Amino acid sequence: MIYGKNKLTRKQILTEPVLLLAFGFGSGLAGRAPGTFGTLAAIPLYWLLMQGASWFYPAATLLVCLAGIGICGSAAERLGVHDHSGIVWDEIAGFLLTMAWVPFSWQAVIVGFLAFRFFDIIKPWPISYIDRVVEGGLGIMLDDVLAGLAAAAVLFLMDY
Repeated sequence: MIYGKNKLTRKQILTEPVLLLAFGFGSGLAGRAPGTFGTLAAIPLYWLLMQGASWFYPAATLLVCLAGIGICGSAAERLGVHDHSGIVWDEIAGFLLTMAWVPFSWQAVIVGFLAFRFFDIIKPWPISYIDRVVEGGLGIMLDDVLAGLAAAAVLFLMDY
């Protein structure tokens, strides 16, 4: 299978470090629903980050979000497509934000996953507006950051 206007191969995506990260360690190569698979790939990362000191999760999440601007922007340029569906680093960042203010529980993970996917797919205003007007790596990341924050608000309102 070939990816993007620049016709990259699976091997290129899996061997070039920026593309490997952008494609969520390969989860973005899923034939259907790559964003959902990218979000699923975030769950073990979330669990791993939760094992660290209390400052580690927010620091790592901030790093994932900020680095994502460059990672997603570079991958989009390499692919020749602004927001290729296989680029799922933004879903990983969005899910980490979703879970940032709740203690770990599998129930919270499931509800957070569903809430994040809802906001990421439906893109209510202002997420839809940001998705349309902001370009580059920032644009790829920002709509998922907002979806993650909206999903985090749902978890907060549900008292997780």
